[in-house]
Amino acid sequence: MSDIPGGKRVLLIVGGGVAAYKALELTRLLRKAGIGVRPILTKAGAEFVTPLSLAALSEDKVYDDLFSLTDEAEMGHIQLSRSADLVVVAPATADLIAKAANGLAGDLASTTLLATDKPVLMAPAMNVRMWLHPAVQRNVATLKADGVSFVGPDEGAMACGEFGPGRLAEPPEIFAAIVKMLNAPAEEIFEAWPLAGKHALVTAGPTFEPIDPVRGITNRSSGRQGYAIAGALAKLGAKVTLVSGPVSLPTPPGVERIDVETAREMLAAAQAALPADVGVFVAAVADWRVDEVFGSKLKKDKGGPPALTFVENPDILATLAASGPNRPKLVVGFAAETDDVEAHARAKLARKGCDWIIANDVTEPGVMGGTENAVLLIAKDHTERWERASKDDVARSIAQRIAEAL
Repeated sequence: MSDIPGGKRVLLIVGGGVAAYKALELTRLLRKAGIGVRPILTKAGAEFVTPLSLAALSEDKVYDDLFSLTDEAEMGHIQLSRSADLVVVAPATADLIAKAANGLAGDLASTTLLATDKPVLMAPAMNVRMWLHPAVQRNVATLKADGVSFVGPDEGAMACGEFGPGRLAEPPEIFAAIVKMLNAPAEEIFEAWPLAGKHALVTAGPTFEPIDPVRGITNRSSGRQGYAIAGALAKLGAKVTLVSGPVSLPTPPGVERIDVETAREMLAAAQAALPADVGVFVAAVADWRVDEVFGSKLKKDKGGPPALTFVENPDILATLAASGPNRPKLVVGFAAETDDVEAHARAKLARKGCDWIIANDVTEPGVMGGTENAVLLIAKDHTERWERASKDDVARSIAQRIAEAL
């Protein structure tokens, strides 16, 4: 694989931690864009990823030993520190950050950081309490004052079970930061990753509105189309936040998933995920909920069916499509219809204030809850009718159209 013009190269230091596996995806993104990657794997990092994996993806030797007789005969740590255009530390653990901030040089990674005369980009990853600790924040402030750049950390659920800032930024976000720092030819980079640096918000699946502890209002949505779109957007380089109703699908690679149950929870999670460059609202949201949820199971021997009073749920699509500072640049809604598909969808487009509506006929066999779809893409000035295809193929087409629009 040829490097991009100018022979741009990154020295990638992989620290220890569960997030180290993301360094493999980052390496793949960089190599696909033609950027050379030379890895340094710390002893702790090797507990999570193997040298063989890094070597295969980087198409280069993996360095891990400060006292290698072969490498150090030629002062390898000095050559490594200056052989690249940019030094990237991902994940940057509290230990690596502390060593760099205090000028320590007890292993290959820290010695290389001390010896380099090239720009440094760190992507922190650690427990939320560690990240917020005054010592870590003091070290980060020192490094920033020394000219070190940072990307992330993100906020979210962690492997340790806690929630908050400290998650490693997603590989596409780190990739975009690297491209910016390298001043690499954007047209070549983003031809392969057109959504790098963009944030996509996707909702998927049904919602569930409880009536009592065992009953509720829901629908037959499987979530497959929304999950496929989230995965397709991530493959084009986007940072993707997927707000999902209750489904039994695996999270697509490179996607951050937030699980919710009710329409109100879905709206709150979507609003918290903003700002975003594109919002794709695929979820089949319940229009109504009961005004009061019963605290115990309703019994049949209580004098006949209970009288339920319904209230309207918030309109997620209309709320997020409304003009305002956090409105995504492109808002895509979905319309699951049973008749007069195009007319109803076009009316929904005008009523909700979104930019596109993806409409389908859910009476078609295998669509609602199935693996195939046939859709119309309806914009204000035109309509596209797509042939029936797998939901994965439909998702790829939608993601590509989004990339072109952005």
